[in-house]
This record gives sequence, structure tokens and C-alpha cells, in this order.
Amino acid sequence: MPALILEGGTFRPIFSSGVMDALVDNGIEFPYVIGVSAGITDGFSYVSKQVKRNYDILMNYRYDKRYVGIRNYLTDKSLFGLRFAYETIANEIYPFDWKTFLESSTEIKVGVTNVHSGKCEYLDGKELDKHCTMLKATCAIPFVFPAIELNHKLYYDGGICDPIPVKKAKEDGHEKMLIVLTRPQGYRKQLSYANRMAARLLKRKYPCLVQPLLTRHIFYNRTVEYCEELEKKGKAIILRPTQDIQIDSFEKDMKKIDAIYQYGYQEAVKNMKQIKRLFHE
Repeated sequence: MPALILEGGTFRPIFSSGVMDALVDNGIEFPYVIGVSAGITDGFSYVSKQVKRNYDILMNYRYDKRYVGIRNYLTDKSLFGLRFAYETIANEIYPFDWKTFLESSTEIKVGVTNVHSGKCEYLDGKELDKHCTMLKATCAIPFVFPAIELNHKLYYDGGICDPIPVKKAKEDGHEKMLIVLTRPQGYRKQLSYANRMAARLLKRKYPCLVQPLLTRHIFYNRTVEYCEELEKKGKAIILRPTQDIQIDSFEKDMKKIDAIYQYGYQEAVKNMKQIKRLFHE
């Protein structure tokens, strides 16, 4: 059976949300969904079949300081308001449909990075708690978030070690894939200043994170190449933004955010026949 693979990228996966909303509107229910960071976080609304939930949250709260703002470091040790963004919104403002989610036959896996081993672990999304701790963990970019404790372990963003978990999906027996990326074709990651600094500052506390942080760009680029090889072999469909329609991780232009969501939706519609074939080949 086919798999849905979701890349992260803070606000960039609003493109992926457009794709997933089109899937829901066309009755496409993947039996297996895996991803990291904001990608898989948005994927939960796909499994719960809540069209436009991710879009509405971002459009309405992008500039709310309770959602993202420097003052949150005082209360949550995070740029994001962890309680507000992951608990108040999920349980009160835009309630997550737990019933539909838990009754769904879809298997959902959440990639997180164990800070002590420096390895990626894949958690069962159906074990999500009401505090959405698992989602806080998969989004926990060092210094933007604190390390998140779950099951007596500490985790950072799953994208540090496995930004596009296609090989894990294949290991789990899924040969056909819809891979939703949040960077345009031709994008290649470079070693960033942020990763160099994180590796330096975390070296004593979490020495096993140093190598993943310093080699993340290499692993990412190789993974994209692997995805493109799968597409050439007819084993995957890749949907991603174009050079002309893309946004930054912390995009501030709401018109661009709206445009990339709409583009994601239309790209999925345009490729719907091919996507449906993944289920029958």
C-alpha cells in the first residue's frame, strides 16, 4: 500500500496542507503517513479529515504573540508559545477531532531526534496525548524550542536526523509513495550558520547531536536525490513548490502564505489521477 511522506519546515508545510486538503476533498486516504516537524504536525489534521484547519490556524495566528514571539521564551523557553500553540489551539480554539483521528485506519508515524543517541526514532502518532507532546518534540528546533521530554527521554526536531523519511517508509513495506516536499526542485541545502552554532553550543551537553547537525545538509541532499530516483522509476510522485511560489520558514507575508496553500491544493488536484494510481498499481 502507498505511503504519504511529509517534509517539515516551520511554516513552509502550509503547501503540504493544501495538498492534503485536496486529498481529503477527493476521498484519498493513505494507509500510512510519516513525516517530521510541522509537516507531520499538519498531517494529523489530514488523518482527522479537518480541511483548512492548518490554514485557518496559520492565517489567524501568525501575528499573535501568544503563538510566536520573543516573549514566549520567558514562559515556555521557546519562540513559540508551547501551551497556546499546541494545547489551547488544539483543544479549545480549533479543536482537534480526536474521534475521527483515532477511528481512522491510517498508521501515522512521527519522526523525532533522541538528543542522547543522536538517532531518529519514529513514534506512533495514535499515542498522541492531549498536550500534543509528541508534536512539540518533532518541531523542537534547538534554541527555538527547548528539548522536549516524552516517555522519560529528551527529543529535538526529527528533521535533524531524517528530514524526509522515505527510507523508513520503505523499510515498513511501502513501495509506492506520494512525497510532499517544501523546497522547490533544484534546491540543495548548505551547512548553515545556525547548525554550526547549535553543534558548537550543544557539544558538551549532547555530544551525539554534533555530527547530525554538521552533516544534515549532506544527508538532506542525498535524500532528495533518492526521492527523485524513486520518481524516475515510477515508484513515487513528488509534489513541491516552484521557484516562483515558495515561502520562508518564518514567512511574514500572508498573501504568500495563502498563495502557496492554494498552489499546493491545485498541484494535488492536477496530479490526482496519478496519485490514485498509486493505490492500484
